[in-house]
Order: sequence, then structure tokens, then C-alpha cells
Amino acid sequence: MSEVEVPESHPRYESLLTRHRIEEGVEKGITSKQGLIAQGRGEAYDYLLGEQTIPSADGAARAAAASLLLADHPVISVNGNVAALVPGETVALAAATGADIEVNLFNRTEERMEAIADHLREHGATDVKGLTADGRIPGLDHERAKVDADGIGAADVVVVPLEDGDRAEALAEMGKTEIVVDLNPLSRSARTATIPIVDNIIRAIPNVTAHARNLADASEGDLQAVVDDFDAEAALSAAERAIRESEL
Repeated sequence: MSEVEVPESHPRYESLLTRHRIEEGVEKGITSKQGLIAQGRGEAYDYLLGEQTIPSADGAARAAAASLLLADHPVISVNGNVAALVPGETVALAAATGADIEVNLFNRTEERMEAIADHLREHGATDVKGLTADGRIPGLDHERAKVDADGIGAADVVVVPLEDGDRAEALAEMGKTEIVVDLNPLSRSARTATIPIVDNIIRAIPNVTAHARNLADASEGDLQAVVDDFDAEAALSAAERAIRESEL
């Protein structure tokens, strides 16, 4: 069943849509086969959250937007699943916040890097970083350590969508502000993040963009107040509570 053949009236429309995009991503060489497993794990948590953006996640998205607008050099990191699920939405977020987009992969090959960069360009990206790889994240012994020196290497705020615990910890050691999208509130990445957004990426990225547009004319002081009012521990606790008390 293709994306256009899934009727919007289907009760599992969003789920079927995301599965199709991941499957298509594998076929295009954008998403790794391991990405299929990661998608299934995330979908299980989303089901427990009621497949909706809970209030604490919306508050985190607003804080994330404010943080990106305050940043001197924000960067959105993209892996295979992100490229498959929200390519246009990622480009829109970058445009709304002035952020760079950088491809960063665990299962890195030149072919996959080029395929993802081309896929993002097809969805409106004009400059995609990550292929130069002239910088390195200290403390990592795998391919995710490779970054562009003028991209993630120089960033003060980094959006790290989806599970990526070891890199999240390494970026935190570098003193970077991290915005993490992760459906598991108990994961290392969510607990390491400055701003954890416990939500499905297909809702979270557009939501951050919407908040960024709404905050576009806010003063620096007002933006800083939004960031300062955000409580990461409270947000994680609220997400865990929502999962444990799910009435599905």
C-alpha cells in the first residue's frame, strides 16, 4: 500500500504513513535496516502516550523554539529515520529558526550521506552539512563522531532527534545545549537533554516550527524567560506518568 493509498479515515493512518516512509527510506538507501527496529520501538511508546502531543511535550517544544531563536549557531542533526519521516518539516524548522542542517550517521557510508543530502535538497534544503567531516566529537569511537567543524562542531544549540544516547552525552560534555526528540522519557538521550521533547517526531518538528513562528517577534528577554521557565525533570516526569497511567 503506497502513501497515497492509505485513506485518512483509517484509524491507523498516521502509523501506516510513518511505516511506509521508513520502508521507502530503506529502499532508497536513506534509512538503515536498524532504523526499522527503532521505529517500532518508538511507535510502542507513542501508543502508550495516546498518539498525541501531551501538554508537557508542547511546553518543551515551545522552549526548544525559544532556545533555537536565541542561539548564535543552531544546527539540526539528521539521521536516516529523520530524513525519511520529516524531510520537508526539518527544512521548514531550519528556515524558521536560522538553523543549519547536518547529516550525522552511525551506519555511515558516502552513498548514504549523499542520498540523504540529495533527499533533503529535494525537499527544499539549500545547504546540507555533514559530508566534509573535518571535525570530531570527543569521546566517541564510531562514525557519529564525524561532524563538520563549522556545523555541529561549532554549534551552541543542537537538535538531536530520535534516540542517540552516547552522542547526546558527548555533546553535553562539549557544553552544547541539546534539544532531543525521544518517545522514551527514560532514555539516556532524553535524560541528558537540556530540553527533552517526549513526542513523535512527525508531530514534534512541526510543533517546534509553529512555536518558532509565533515567537519570531519576541524580545530576547521574553525568549530567555520561556527557556528559563522550562523544567526538564518535570517534563520527563509528566511523560513517564502519562505512559504509566495510560488508559488504553
